[in-house]
Amino acid sequence: MNPLQERITQFRKMANDDPDNELGHFRLGQLLMEDGQHEEAVQSFRRTLELSPQFSKVFQLLGTCLMKLNKRDDAVKVLRDGFAVADERGDNIPRDEMVKLLIQLGEPAPVSQKVGRAAASGRGDGFHCQRPGCLEGAHARQLPKPPMNDEVGKKIHEQVCGRCWEYWLRDLSVKVINEMRLDLSTEQGCQMYDQVMRETLGVT
Repeated sequence: MNPLQERITQFRKMANDDPDNELGHFRLGQLLMEDGQHEEAVQSFRRTLELSPQFSKVFQLLGTCLMKLNKRDDAVKVLRDGFAVADERGDNIPRDEMVKLLIQLGEPAPVSQKVGRAAASGRGDGFHCQRPGCLEGAHARQLPKPPMNDEVGKKIHEQVCGRCWEYWLRDLSVKVINEMRLDLSTEQGCQMYDQVMRETLGVT
């Protein structure tokens, strides 16, 4: 079994063991997509949106998979719905990527309705969280300091809002340890934990 297949097996188990873990389904969908298993990736992304309908990046990936499967009409609908969600939230990168995909499909580019409104409202502190699926939007606030004294901690401070870090620390990290049966007393267990943490938080 190659490394990608091992990761797919791990996240399939996580998604099956905890069907309401949207990030487990999201990562499984990404890995299946990377492996060219677009039909199954579509199922994972649809389940992610059932659990987290504001997860704008998922619309982009789901639309891409549907295009690969030559399901044009479904792809157009998903991408238009996703554009509206991303535009509302101010998620500029997935919004712009979905515009490109729609143009590839011969569709007119949708028009932004709310870009700049959230920033003008004065909510939050202007910080834009990069965690996939962050629901804070314009309410996002940066952590007061890095949560760890290393390079990863610095990147988390720069890229992840306080609410998402708290969500990882209090809820998701425990699920990852239990569902992937990680032994943090071993180097391999710690490496896997760190890898999943970075992937979950969108820290590169």
